[in-house]
Amino acid sequence: MLYKKLIKNKGYEFTIQKRILLLEMINANTHLSVKQIYERIKDKNIGLATVYRSLKIFGELGIVKKINVDNINYYEIKIFSGKPLHVHFKCDKCNSIIDVDNLEQDLSYIKLNKKIEEKNDVEIYDVDIMLKGLCSKCKGG
Repeated sequence: MLYKKLIKNKGYEFTIQKRILLLEMINANTHLSVKQIYERIKDKNIGLATVYRSLKIFGELGIVKKINVDNINYYEIKIFSGKPLHVHFKCDKCNSIIDVDNLEQDLSYIKLNKKIEEKNDVEIYDVDIMLKGLCSKCKGG
């Protein structure tokens, strides 16, 4: 597991709790709040404080990305996900967060980042774009 090597190389212990938490996030394939993560793994004797500490370490190492929506932090796997830069959509009715994945849009997004870097003499590592509205289920389509 590439995550194990990364965590150990940075001087952290790769505990069974961290492994369980990472696997849960990878398998969930969605954006999860701390509460949602905890609810999914609490039966494995993993405490809420451990979830917070692990997510903090994962964030520092660039393994996960924290997305704040309406004062709730959601987490997604960032490193090795194959989606380094992408747009998010949040449904105002059901609160689901969806990755907007489309090759043509992704290319436009990357071109926009490149233009901003060149015009402003900056280097962009990460971007947070959150679109809000109604998802297809909630709008009745």
